[in-house]
Amino acid sequence: MTRDILRKIIGGILLVSIICIGFSKPFQEYIHIPINLTVFEGEQVRYNMAETVNATIQAPDGQLAVVQDKEVITLSANEPGKNEMFLDLAGFPIKKVDVEVLKDFKVIPGGQSIGVKLNTVGVLVVGHHQINTINGKMSPGDLAGIKIGDIITEINGTKIEKMSDVAPFVQAAGDSGKPLKISVTRDEGKFETELLPLKDKNEPNFKLGLYIRDSAAGIGTMTFYHPQSKKYGALGHVISDMDTKRPIVVDDGQILRSTVTSIEKGSNGNPGEKLARFKDEKEVIGNIDRNSPFGIFGRLNRGLANGLMDKPMPIALSHQVKEGPAKILTVVEYDKVQLFDIEIVSTIPQKFPATKGMVIKVTDDELLEKTGGIVQGMSGSPIIQKGKVIGAVTHVFVNDPTSGYGVHIEWMLNEAGINIYENNEERAS
Repeated sequence: MTRDILRKIIGGILLVSIICIGFSKPFQEYIHIPINLTVFEGEQVRYNMAETVNATIQAPDGQLAVVQDKEVITLSANEPGKNEMFLDLAGFPIKKVDVEVLKDFKVIPGGQSIGVKLNTVGVLVVGHHQINTINGKMSPGDLAGIKIGDIITEINGTKIEKMSDVAPFVQAAGDSGKPLKISVTRDEGKFETELLPLKDKNEPNFKLGLYIRDSAAGIGTMTFYHPQSKKYGALGHVISDMDTKRPIVVDDGQILRSTVTSIEKGSNGNPGEKLARFKDEKEVIGNIDRNSPFGIFGRLNRGLANGLMDKPMPIALSHQVKEGPAKILTVVEYDKVQLFDIEIVSTIPQKFPATKGMVIKVTDDELLEKTGGIVQGMSGSPIIQKGKVIGAVTHVFVNDPTSGYGVHIEWMLNEAGINIYENNEERAS
């Protein structure tokens, strides 16, 4: 009995000790330091740490430095490379932190309203058309197994690039009575089918029985411009066809300057919208070569200025973004870029690309008065926090137009073909 009581007492003491250690300041502070830390050249990272914790580094001379001042450890990243930091408590090692220092990297934030013109790969099928033939109503395209969302890429072995390429084949096939050999791209892959055009009994021309489109246009917001490579990113989300609701497969495209003419204010259940027009359709400022879940990307043929933040700024990786105040750059009137207050409500330190990395809320009274919050056309507006570009506005919550999602900047850079890890990978190899 005495042994059982003693065992319980010892167990209770151990349990209390473990709980106390778990709530102790050194323990709580050291577990909040990640085991993998990525920072940029020239950055300083500070951690609150009990005086009893000692930090040492293992790195080539000058690459990484650590300074302890009472209860603060300051880590200075001086040169690119991969290093290690060790923490010990009263001489006992408690943690190893792998520190990767990336080469200094900066982009110029956008905020400008842009016009977007996309040209599809082939022609996109957006609907079926019933032709009133002498034998009744029918759609040759539907009979041929062509579905909405399909892309017609070739007819009789000839590449199709625009709608005007289709008409001569249709009329010739109708006159000869020979079906067209159609090459179609669908989500599952490519296939071929035959289609015989039919004539409306009240019209002279033969028809496919399909509604097709070869281009799309809209507006959005520029996110960033990388002056060294001339690459840019905008919108922060994919552009989908208005009828099929599917992402547009881009052959090429252009971006132009646009000016905001008015705002349809957002409300619960009714997202608002920027109404804008292209300033000059002949003034192409860049191309579009990629339409992805993270936005549109390409190269600019000239620099862009927003009038507020026109110098290159550092970026923040997803784990460096913090909940709290931030700002966005966007246009709500004509082509004037303005800075507005928002709040980062939550942020996810993502290890892999994902479109919804932040939840944001508009807190700026002026912006709320003008737009009601986040509206269509605001997608791509760069988010700035503590002097760094951290991401872009992407979506609005339908039932709360003051709030929405944001995407982390590192994933947009990756989609633009900018590898911020490239130099370090070369060193490692």
